[in-house]
Amino acid sequence: MLGKECWCWDNVFDNNYDEIEPESFTLPSPIPQWSQGKGFGNGKICLGEIEVAQITKFTKIWSCCPLFGKSKSVSFYKPDEIPQGFSIVGHYCQPDDEKNITGYVLAVKDLSTDQKPKKPLQDSTSKLPALAKPTNYTLVYSPNALFKEVGYVWLPNAPVGYKAMGFVATVEPDEPNVNEVRCVRADLTESCEACEVVFSYNSLLSKSQFRVWKTRPCERGISCRGVSVGTFFCSTSFTKGDELTIACLKNLDSSLQAMPNLEQVHALIKHYGPTVYFHPDEIYLPSSVEWFFKNGALLFEDGKNNNGISIELKGANLPAGGRNDGKYWLDLPSKDAVNRHTVKCGKIETAELYVHVKPAEGGTLTDIAMWIFCPFNGPATLKVGWLNLDLKKVGEHVGDWEHYTLRISNFSGELVSVYFSEHSGGEWVDARDLEFIEGNKSIIYASRNGHASYPHPGCYLQGNTKLGIGARNDCAKSKYYIDSSSKYRIIAAEYLGEGTIVEPPWLQYMREWGPTIEYKSGSEVDEIIKHLPYIFRFSAETLVELFPNELYGEAGPTGPKEKNNWFGDERW
Repeated sequence: MLGKECWCWDNVFDNNYDEIEPESFTLPSPIPQWSQGKGFGNGKICLGEIEVAQITKFTKIWSCCPLFGKSKSVSFYKPDEIPQGFSIVGHYCQPDDEKNITGYVLAVKDLSTDQKPKKPLQDSTSKLPALAKPTNYTLVYSPNALFKEVGYVWLPNAPVGYKAMGFVATVEPDEPNVNEVRCVRADLTESCEACEVVFSYNSLLSKSQFRVWKTRPCERGISCRGVSVGTFFCSTSFTKGDELTIACLKNLDSSLQAMPNLEQVHALIKHYGPTVYFHPDEIYLPSSVEWFFKNGALLFEDGKNNNGISIELKGANLPAGGRNDGKYWLDLPSKDAVNRHTVKCGKIETAELYVHVKPAEGGTLTDIAMWIFCPFNGPATLKVGWLNLDLKKVGEHVGDWEHYTLRISNFSGELVSVYFSEHSGGEWVDARDLEFIEGNKSIIYASRNGHASYPHPGCYLQGNTKLGIGARNDCAKSKYYIDSSSKYRIIAAEYLGEGTIVEPPWLQYMREWGPTIEYKSGSEVDEIIKHLPYIFRFSAETLVELFPNELYGEAGPTGPKEKNNWFGDERW
């Protein structure tokens, strides 16, 4: 998020937790029986030569809990209730302060050993089986007397031509049995990377360190085939940029049969579609794109008619395709001041969520990206210590596109997490941490003026949270809301095949939805400095560095299809 910290001042969590076994998380309401399709919600997914099942039941092995220092403890778990014919590829790890287990690991099955393979093998010239036992194990870590419990973490040593997919935890010093896990043939795997840190411990006495990470495929997006297996990566010497000693799976089934069909997509949206709340003091509300065009939005071309031209209702006369070369932009109506203000404020009754459905993690997950359009983004409010300063112009721009994304498991059709787009960044929030309004429908809070999305009400500071200086993002419930489970339109789902979804013409407009605005930030900043108490007296240059860069100049935002997350992964 612009290289800055973002913190909600109304949500501070206690680090203390009860030492109890976490239970598997369940959504507030039962998951419905999805309509019949190819392979969505069937519990198992074919990846070509192997089939995978999602395991969410675990047995605790041991807890890594330092007796001293500020490190939180984590526990290691062995997958339980493995389907017949399947094998695990590694164990699971989770912090002990999380009350629910929301993670999973995949179990694998070699389809060539099945009497009735579910799918012909994918042009494999290799004579090696898809799965193999490790040759032996390497001890990665064992805690010393400074830990509450004693346990061991092992890396399976894969045979030549195979890759390990995870680690194994034990309470005994003896090397695990080679039958404990399976390694996967290298051509059926993809490289993965360490992402979120699960546990970190540094001992000053022994000069040792131990870290545990979650992993994800290195390449992520619509056309990428990497599949996370849900295991963890750990090391005592890993540095950023090093190649991991484990891999993720690769989906070689190009048909992506586990993806939902169109009927199932509608059912998912109706079941999980969140309610989007805008702030009670919001002035600049959303509208439909068609309402924006109908009420006087104009298209401008660089070096051409300065008065602009009217835009057809569905945007058919907008320049389509290409890239954002800065030659075209949209703007509010200019001749009638009253109409300009009306359009700037939007019309929430016409607003709808524009839906893009796409595969994630090799088609084992479905991402439902829901885009919302606001004709105008209002000015920023700065927080400097206990002072709140409303800016007049800085932060404003015409045409504001924001989105959130629902991530669905194709094994079960269960909501896994929601991505909240927060200005130039965002975060995935697990389903267990969402606020639900009805059944399995969560709440999205759109911040005042800026419309960034957040999971809970409060004030989120974008800037330097330690000094308490930055741009405010205020969120709260109000009478202004949109129920996306009913007010939505699917505008793209490429995996369904050409012609299944007809994309609106305006979606092909790859240029800017507002004119470029350059602020004379110094004038407003200088004015702010004059009124600050002495303890907050910074130079204008220093104060500028503490605020998000976007406050000091706004290029007109581009539409959904020009964003890199349209074909790629979200920014996290």
